[in-house]
Amino acid sequence: MTTQSTSAAQMKPRKPSKAAQTADFLDSRTGAAKAVKEFARKLFPDHWSFLLGEVALYSFIVLVLTGVFLAIYFVPSMAEVHYPTDQLPASMQGVEMSEAFKSTLEISFEVHGGLLMRQMHHWGALLFMAAITAHMFRVFFTGAFRRPRELNWVVGFTLLILGLGAGFTGYSLPDDVLSGNGLRIADGVAKSIPVLGSYISYGLFGGEFPGKVIIPRLFTAHILLIPGLILALVSVHLMMVVVHKHTQYPGPGRTNKNVVGFPVLPVYAAKAGGFFFIVFGVIALMGAFLSINNVWNYGPYDPSPVSAGAQPDWYMLFLEGALRLMPGQTEIVIGGYTLSLNILVPGVVVPGILFTVLGAWPFIEKAATKDTGEHHLLDRPRNVPTRTGVGVAIITAFLILAVAGSNDLVATHLGLDLNFITWVLRVFFFAGPVLAFYLTKRICLALQRRDRELVLHGHETGRVVQLENGAMMEVHRPLDPYERWKLVSFEDKAPLEIEPELDANGIPRKGYKADRRRQRLSRFFYEDRIRPVTPAELAAAHEEHAEIASTSVAKLNPDERDAVTRALTSREDAHT
Repeated sequence: MTTQSTSAAQMKPRKPSKAAQTADFLDSRTGAAKAVKEFARKLFPDHWSFLLGEVALYSFIVLVLTGVFLAIYFVPSMAEVHYPTDQLPASMQGVEMSEAFKSTLEISFEVHGGLLMRQMHHWGALLFMAAITAHMFRVFFTGAFRRPRELNWVVGFTLLILGLGAGFTGYSLPDDVLSGNGLRIADGVAKSIPVLGSYISYGLFGGEFPGKVIIPRLFTAHILLIPGLILALVSVHLMMVVVHKHTQYPGPGRTNKNVVGFPVLPVYAAKAGGFFFIVFGVIALMGAFLSINNVWNYGPYDPSPVSAGAQPDWYMLFLEGALRLMPGQTEIVIGGYTLSLNILVPGVVVPGILFTVLGAWPFIEKAATKDTGEHHLLDRPRNVPTRTGVGVAIITAFLILAVAGSNDLVATHLGLDLNFITWVLRVFFFAGPVLAFYLTKRICLALQRRDRELVLHGHETGRVVQLENGAMMEVHRPLDPYERWKLVSFEDKAPLEIEPELDANGIPRKGYKADRRRQRLSRFFYEDRIRPVTPAELAAAHEEHAEIASTSVAKLNPDERDAVTRALTSREDAHT
């Protein structure tokens, strides 16, 4: 009887834990278990370049945390007040200023941890934009934007534009001299737009610049509108990453139909969590030890002074540089209306062209290839020389504009004439990107030729043996399968071929002009190319090496014979 009762007690089901009951409650009402299971099984390739997107995400989290703290104490008002005479800094005591500038000073000097939060927020913004930019160029140079990820590229590009907007609106909130001058530039750019310019300016500032409403409006955009859009697009971006799977670099076992890496749980979740705290710690150290945006040195905004040596944050330097490079005489009066090309071209046209090319690139490249296949393997930048050259040209243009945005500091620190620097940078802005494109493309083609020689002949070892007939032969070390795969596994894309202008009846073919334009674009991309080594070429190269030494290897001494034998791979090895 005792044995039977014990067995019955052991067979009685255990009561679920509180955590299990809570999980079951949520799953039965939301269906979250399926989504969690799908995300937990998501594989991530183990390559350092994929961390760039994570740095951007973690920086944004730091921005949200520090931004909530700052929003509690910041007063977004342009009402005029006097700074108290018993508060730091002493240089601002009794000075007339706006409520926005006063609250910024109080956050820095009166609120515990306020200055740390301000500086962490600013450094986090700079790192956020740097990580987004680096991540987008990693995607660009490796071709990760190709089908099915064209829309995800557009989402990422929109996040870059929103990041610029978030940075500008936050940079302008303190209402100091430096940020006020930035708003004046924005007002000038807006007014330079034909027909609509004055209406845009009046709408932004609520009247003539600077008005009394711009700070509250910027505050609303900075803490509500733009972050909301960024959060929504980040969610869409991550959802598309899960749906489309991760891209991966080519290698043995990696195809367009699989992903080689580690699952989210438990490996990648632990790594990602640790990496978040690293990013957070670096930003905290920068905020604690590296001073930035000391607004009390500039003072409250006054339309009359302009600080010498003043530059915006790095991601807006290209706009500042474009405005500084543009000659000031380029104004045209048409029917009594002044068209300010000296502001319109550098402030609207040049950035518009650069960003339009970057944002539309997946569709431009698709038009040149008519490629409809899915791509989950990444390109090596050297194997797409035209794309790599265009990317380097765009980076070169932005760098030249960034240097131009600091031309006064370059002049004072290097002891050079400001006008000379400006003219040199004007020439470089037009010649630099073209030269960068040409050199980058030639370097990529040269690297492809080197890869081709390496696959066909192997690594040089520096050892030379003499054959029976007196000929000298260098011993080459063959490539292992992994290395060979990386060098030969890329697509051989050729320029598009189109049908003749006239059909069989001698009638002009409809759509010929559009095909002709697409063919010119395709030739721009793929007319200069180095074809990958084919299995037949690889086998022929090894046969040639074998034929040279076949009559002499047996008569070499044992050490030389072993070295040459190792260098001569068989046909079967060539096809591995």
